Amino acid sequence: MQHILENDYLKVTVAEHGAEVRSIIRKKDNKELMWQADPAFWGRTSPVLFPLVGNYFEKKSVFAGKTYEMGQHGFARDMEFSLVEKAGEKILFELKGDASTHKKYPFSFVLKVGYELLESTLKVSWKVENTNHETMYFSIGAHPAFQCDLDSYTLRFEKEGKAVDKIAANIIASDGSGCLSDEVDHFALNNGVLAMSDELFAKDALIVEDRQADVVTLVDENGADVVSVTCPTELFGIWSPVGKHAPFMCIEPWYGRCDRVGFSQKLEEREYGNTLEAGEAFTGGYEMRFA
Repeated sequence: MQHILENDYLKVTVAEHGAEVRSIIRKKDNKELMWQADPAFWGRTSPVLFPLVGNYFEKKSVFAGKTYEMGQHGFARDMEFSLVEKAGEKILFELKGDASTHKKYPFSFVLKVGYELLESTLKVSWKVENTNHETMYFSIGAHPAFQCDLDSYTLRFEKEGKAVDKIAANIIASDGSGCLSDEVDHFALNNGVLAMSDELFAKDALIVEDRQADVVTLVDENGADVVSVTCPTELFGIWSPVGKHAPFMCIEPWYGRCDRVGFSQKLEEREYGNTLEAGEAFTGGYEMRFA
């Protein structure tokens, strides 16, 4: 089932499947801003990544002596959420761990995903509750895809309201593992701006660590802002499919990332992993501000 949030600026469609944003229409020109999940390029629009961002090394994690297998970006994006509340310009969904998730992931949990329209901004909120009697380890992240032309659109990076001079991006390994290599690419920016192209994504996603920017803005061929994504996280990803010249790109705030090639696979030792003690809750999220 799908639900609509609407105000004078935006019309937002969100599905219960994956609690995923499927459409954002800008009312002033009736323009669809989100990628529409054409499977010829990528069959998703804005999945929620939980309890894993990216890949485990060899798709496996080890906890308390037991090995678990899970695919890229976790299972939440492929599950049915329950509608908890819908009121005005706000909506809240919930997902609880069950027998199917316990086969892939050792912890019980409650995941709540909320959306709220604030004029031309969509605020996204996440809450993860640890319902176990032991410490829980997890990652969570966003993967919104925005329609654009890679040949003429650009990205602008800002930190505390100022243009960023350069960014360093960690690179996915070329071995097909979907895990991080030791390679780092460095990009000099022109007043915070980076041109996009197929070549930019030739090595897969760019993974930007260490809070190098807190706002990333997609800019069109006329120099007009399309969307600004807040990244209140230690790292974020920039991605468009390798070699497809896809008409979209993603700006992805993450609390966590893929493993490095050769990682020990121990769940409690993952870089950028999040820890929750028994009974505790984590809150996070991000915002998309549309021009």
